[in-house]
Amino acid sequence: MKLKNICIGAFCAAALAGCADKMDYHEYTTYGPDHVFTNFGYTAGFVNNIYSYLDYDFPSTTSLASACDEAEMALTYSDVLDYTNGNWTPLNPKSQWGYYTPIRAVNYFLANARGLTFEDNRYDLDYEEQMNRYRRYQYEVRLLRAYYYFLLVRAYGDIPFTTEVLTEEEANSLTRTPASEVFDFIVSECNSVAEMLPVDYADLENDAAATAPESGRVTRGMALALKARTLLYRASKLFNEQEDASLYHEAAVANLDVINYCNENGIVLGNYSDLWGVNNWNASEMIFVRRYGNTDSPERTNYPIGLENATSGNCPTQTLVDAYEMQDGSEVNPNNPYEGRDPRFAMTIAYNGDEWPNSNTTPLETYVGGRNGSPTPYATPTGYYLKKYLDGTIDISASSSSGGTRHSWITFRLGEFLLNYAEATFKYLGSADATSDELPISAREAVNRIRQRSDVNMPEFPEGMSNTEFWERYKKERMVELAFEGHRFWDVRRWKEGGFDHLDRMVITKNDNGTYTYTVQRKDLVWDDCMYFYPIPDSEIRKNPNLTQNPGWNEFNH
Repeated sequence: MKLKNICIGAFCAAALAGCADKMDYHEYTTYGPDHVFTNFGYTAGFVNNIYSYLDYDFPSTTSLASACDEAEMALTYSDVLDYTNGNWTPLNPKSQWGYYTPIRAVNYFLANARGLTFEDNRYDLDYEEQMNRYRRYQYEVRLLRAYYYFLLVRAYGDIPFTTEVLTEEEANSLTRTPASEVFDFIVSECNSVAEMLPVDYADLENDAAATAPESGRVTRGMALALKARTLLYRASKLFNEQEDASLYHEAAVANLDVINYCNENGIVLGNYSDLWGVNNWNASEMIFVRRYGNTDSPERTNYPIGLENATSGNCPTQTLVDAYEMQDGSEVNPNNPYEGRDPRFAMTIAYNGDEWPNSNTTPLETYVGGRNGSPTPYATPTGYYLKKYLDGTIDISASSSSGGTRHSWITFRLGEFLLNYAEATFKYLGSADATSDELPISAREAVNRIRQRSDVNMPEFPEGMSNTEFWERYKKERMVELAFEGHRFWDVRRWKEGGFDHLDRMVITKNDNGTYTYTVQRKDLVWDDCMYFYPIPDSEIRKNPNLTQNPGWNEFNH
């Protein structure tokens, strides 16, 4: 188990390239608390390294979008296919266990780095400003530790848990703590640190950060957002088998707190198209964004086959396309299935005849035999290519000298919490139209705020929907709004309504008269209910005799 204690041995802190333009990340080697915490620079570097483990899931050859029904990986050699082809096992666990590394670092910091005075720096002109920053570190790292524990508990359920610095022997004897207790810890930490963190670092006075705002640091909004998301997961059927309504009540209230916080601090829904691109980190609805830095990797691994240096990759499925309703509420025209769709469709997905990306001068040909279609190796198997999270202005051809543009991963944004609130309120009050004094916005109204974005303008969900109709349309709305933002893989699991046993593709045939025939084709996927949770890595179970496997993984023969 990788919960080894941090001790006198060398501890290498890797730089977080993603926030280097706004946050001072150092790459350095330290040898113990008597050296690590002797000045502001080393201490800041230690804390910033804890940030470097923040997750992101940009479209790549390992993106979880292609581990569910959101996309299909065109590259047949990609390991992400193991999730759905029967090769996912405790020996090939797709491990999330690495989050114990930053958790261990937080425990070490809290045990060794509180109450410092940095006497050697006391005559520095910015001493008080640096001390103010240092005093916040304990709250920052506690929130980061809570977030990393959330990533672990959503993947594994019951997990080894500690807030202490352990020896290797102690770490490898931990038992699994019930998920409910881990959720309680996360919520408690969020409550404890929220008021100690700033709303915006740019607004701080008498602080070194005020002259160079660090937009990559955790905020009060992130604490509220993590609490709200955690409570929705805890209320969901995967963790709430009896569907205790009181847990949905807690989740609804917490998500309303996030909505109110956003209202109070100028965080508002903007254009859907603002959610990605060079400046998405500064979009009006962002609560917390993981700044990655300049790259063209998402473009190289997802631009359509047929373009120079493009390798294809995460290809949106027909299953996802079917979730996009018609803007006028009509039925889809089978002879022209893309005209009149929800505007988010064309912003997210490149389809046959689309002009994408900017460097492509020829409309896409994703039909069989087309320039960007099968049977060309690694062409889209679904009939579609991805746009969302890609910068269409990037030219990846050999003649281009572009090194890419800034990419930032959305960790928390307002749109998610309107949907979270809608789900929790619907489950608690039992109707899409119901409200209460405590929950004055109905589930239907919360969803409609999403659908009425300025560049979306979809018809509102009507009053009087049956519970079945609302729930099915809500799930599609969530799939559309949060597409490729790292939610679908986890949503289907926490709902526990059945896993990913198939996805749909679109096979497009060009007829002699220039028209097209559209045929939906089903692809079966391997699913077993043990896959609601990740398998505990076999290597960790071998190290720790007290560590048990998640149900079904020992018996599930692939």
